[in-house]
Amino acid sequence: MSERVYPPVIKTALGVFKALNIKFRLEGTEHIPSTGGAVLVSNHVSYLDFIFAGLAAHPAGRLVRFMAKKEIFDNRVGGPLMRGMKHIPVDREAGASSYAAALKALRGGEIVGVFAEATISRSFTVKEIKSGAVRMAVASKTPLIPIAIWGPQRLWTKGRKRRLLQRNVPVTILVGEPMHPKRGDDYDQVTRDLQARMSELLEKAQREYPDVPKAGEKWWQPAYLGGTAPTPEEAEKLDFQEAEARRAARQEREGGGA
Repeated sequence: MSERVYPPVIKTALGVFKALNIKFRLEGTEHIPSTGGAVLVSNHVSYLDFIFAGLAAHPAGRLVRFMAKKEIFDNRVGGPLMRGMKHIPVDREAGASSYAAALKALRGGEIVGVFAEATISRSFTVKEIKSGAVRMAVASKTPLIPIAIWGPQRLWTKGRKRRLLQRNVPVTILVGEPMHPKRGDDYDQVTRDLQARMSELLEKAQREYPDVPKAGEKWWQPAYLGGTAPTPEEAEKLDFQEAEARRAARQEREGGGA
């Protein structure tokens, strides 16, 4: 498969990270298979997570095809890049086609990246996840690999201004042991086990993170560690309010066009 876009994008990203002195900690990358399909499931703390989650597979020489919102592919700049890197658009109104595309990629020996929380976690803890990733792994007979990312929220996350040129920010990427769900398993239970593993990895990354928030910077620290990020309960309410606002705006647009 020709790869004219993805390798140059990675090379450029690594060059930028070096210039900004981004301090990486990667652990568990030996769990990424050197060949064959796999479902890589990451937590979601920033708008840059697909870049950093993809780096988890870099030591194995693998490229990750991420499932991402269709709106990104509609962007004039981002769209051509996403298509060139063969990422998979997710249309929430037509989820079956996205699922089918992911299965095709997995069965073709690709690694497919999934942000199972669907949206960025405002609490910086792992939100409840759906069973889609588990079902994809079972249907394609591929391993399910949990990973946790911590640090990119300081560069660009929901509700905060972009600080993409910030220097010396540590970024932790931890890869967990593969899971091997199979037909006949309780998919809901496997999903809960996956969420628990992701949470364990994320908490390890957070507790062992080398930086401590300065005064006025505690927003990027989870509440359970003394930060001022919303608690999971508060974050759930904010997500609900945002979803309701989007729904109302969509109904207004549709009504106005009638």
